[in-house]
Amino acid sequence: MTDIVILAAGKGTRMRSALPKVLHRLAGTPFLQHVINTAERLAEPNINIVVGHGAQEVKAGVNGDTDLSFIAQTEQLGTGHAVQQALPKLSEEASVLILYGDVPLISESTLLSMLAKVSDTSMALLTYELANPSGYGRIVRNAQHAVTAIVEQKDARPEQLAISEINTGVMAAKGKHLHTWLPALSNNNAQGEYYLTDIIAMAVADDIEVKTVSADSEIEITGVNSRVQQAQLERSYQLSQAQTLLENGLSLLDPARFDLRGQLTHGEDCEIDINCVFEGKNSIGNNVTIGANCILKNAKIGDHVVIKPNSIVEDSELGNECVIGPYARLRPGSKLAEKAKIGNFVETKKALIGKGSKVNHLSYVGDAELGEDVNVGAGTITCNYDGVNKSLTQIDDGAFIGSNSSLVAPVSVGKNATVGAGSVVTKSSSENQLVLTRAKQRNVDGWQRPKKR
Repeated sequence: MTDIVILAAGKGTRMRSALPKVLHRLAGTPFLQHVINTAERLAEPNINIVVGHGAQEVKAGVNGDTDLSFIAQTEQLGTGHAVQQALPKLSEEASVLILYGDVPLISESTLLSMLAKVSDTSMALLTYELANPSGYGRIVRNAQHAVTAIVEQKDARPEQLAISEINTGVMAAKGKHLHTWLPALSNNNAQGEYYLTDIIAMAVADDIEVKTVSADSEIEITGVNSRVQQAQLERSYQLSQAQTLLENGLSLLDPARFDLRGQLTHGEDCEIDINCVFEGKNSIGNNVTIGANCILKNAKIGDHVVIKPNSIVEDSELGNECVIGPYARLRPGSKLAEKAKIGNFVETKKALIGKGSKVNHLSYVGDAELGEDVNVGAGTITCNYDGVNKSLTQIDDGAFIGSNSSLVAPVSVGKNATVGAGSVVTKSSSENQLVLTRAKQRNVDGWQRPKKR
């Protein structure tokens, strides 16, 4: 079993926000949720989250696949004090990981490396070498290069400030050791706080070896304290994700202008233009082209699909060889069969579009089922909502819907039927019928245009 303590009680004053700091987002996900997601991938995790500022909001803002235990820190008296609040939840036999809710990108591999160094005679400390260590606690080592203490910057002597190896705050130890060390912490320091880092000196005094692990990259140990840091970490993380996708064969025309806020799986020979955003779980097949400025959210895209610029696809599914956009919006529940086409300024919602069917421009198709090879003309609307209920429009194979038509649901158009342009269809039609409801045209001779007075 692994007991995990995540410190998430801080207000985050420098964020200048009413929202608790740990609920601010990185790649569309709260900082704290990133940490929880990583912790849950460890074996048998028992996750304890120390909350303070905005505690109820924090509890409501995150979730887990395992049970999460929330522990109140009513006074913010330092990191040591925060972990003290969780002490009753920590088993003496467990290995305990201490993490931070505002350090969102700690990796599973790093945490596993730390846990591997925890024993009855040793604990683990995550460190990193920084060219500019200002603001961080320094790792103090003896002549044998063994860790002897951590000194906070405000308490450090000049020679200690020159040390480049910094403390990340992330550590792991046996529960029984923490049950001894944490109650013995003192606040006799420049800040008047209970420093968690003081347990390092206690470990050394008890002949418990402090073994260090170095993070693989700086973004793993980067905490967020301001909007500037949040933006910097976001771009670093997005570039890291883009580089991984490039290495796996996905073509990104500009990796610096790409955002992945969830998951993206892809086939071969796919190309994504600039400023595209992927949210939730998305999958794209082989030979897919996605134009600039598109947003995909929980989309499933088949092979040889073209999504033209400025299109939005949300909770929808596209079959092979579909063409979408430009400026198309597929709302949740849209499902296109192969070779279907949705053109510019078309909106669909909960619509099944059959094989080879086309809705080319300036139309709304909602709560509708279209068969194969249906043609929907420009300006067509399925009138699906009467103010209380939503009803279905059904258009059978081969039907032709003329431009500027309104189909008032519930209604159906038969196979190979034709709806004349400008019609308002309120009654269902049969196979091969012509439906025409426009008013009779009058041509008036000698018409005089109005003139300005």
